Amino acid sequence: MSPGAETAALVALLRSAKRPASEYSDLVEDAGSAMTVLADEQGLLAPQLLEAAEAEIAGWEKDGIAVLGLLDPGFPSNLRAVHDRPPLVFDAGRLQPRDTRSVAVIGTRRPSAAGLAAASAVSEHLVDSEFTVVSGLAAGIDTAAHTAALARGGRTIAVIGTGLYRSYPPENAGLQTQIAREGAVISQFWPDAPPSRRSFPQRNAVMSGVALATVVIEAAQTSGARTQARFALAHGRPVLLMEPLLQQLWARELAGRPGTWVIRSPDEVAPLVERLSSTGALVP
Repeated sequence: MSPGAETAALVALLRSAKRPASEYSDLVEDAGSAMTVLADEQGLLAPQLLEAAEAEIAGWEKDGIAVLGLLDPGFPSNLRAVHDRPPLVFDAGRLQPRDTRSVAVIGTRRPSAAGLAAASAVSEHLVDSEFTVVSGLAAGIDTAAHTAALARGGRTIAVIGTGLYRSYPPENAGLQTQIAREGAVISQFWPDAPPSRRSFPQRNAVMSGVALATVVIEAAQTSGARTQARFALAHGRPVLLMEPLLQQLWARELAGRPGTWVIRSPDEVAPLVERLSSTGALVP
């Protein structure tokens, strides 16, 4: 079965879903084929659903959006390794094999000047160490991380909480276009999907899965960065906290958990990630 047919079958499954999307990841992986699952669930309707999915994919591809199913060789291998991976992702720009060496740099939308400087310094250090910088294209720390990586001539991936036809926040539309041109913008949501209360935590789970580790620069107790730190630990991925975060109770509590490290200087990040991921245990 061709990869294109498999991807179309997965889109058809999700468009006509009889169960939560997350369940299809396990079903398709266990069956070894989305076509098999589609035929089992939809029977005689499968060819019609497949044709509609192929037309949708053709439209997305015309707009520069690639659709990567879980079994597609281009699906992010780090993400495939986590238990709650989505069954497909949409990719504007293009993911590359070297993006396996990715580290997420995240934090608050309302950073201090010191936080912005730290985000930029960490991103520059990661680029110099040949890592791809992953972040969420939000205002504040995320924007600083992406911008610094691009300015350094490095790779950056934006994992967004909307579909790829949308930009959130709107003022980052230009940055989103630049990242798609020079790196990759990915989303697990249908391309026209708007932002929602649930989409951003789901985005954080995917961002954690894409990266070998998550670095939290600045974040309040209610921040999405704290949510991502929890996902990362559940994924077995290291969480690195910048030392000033320890002024907050939640960060001190998190620092005491296995899998969490406190970072005092940006240049500590890459050597630590190299050491923690050197066995290849994070990627199948």
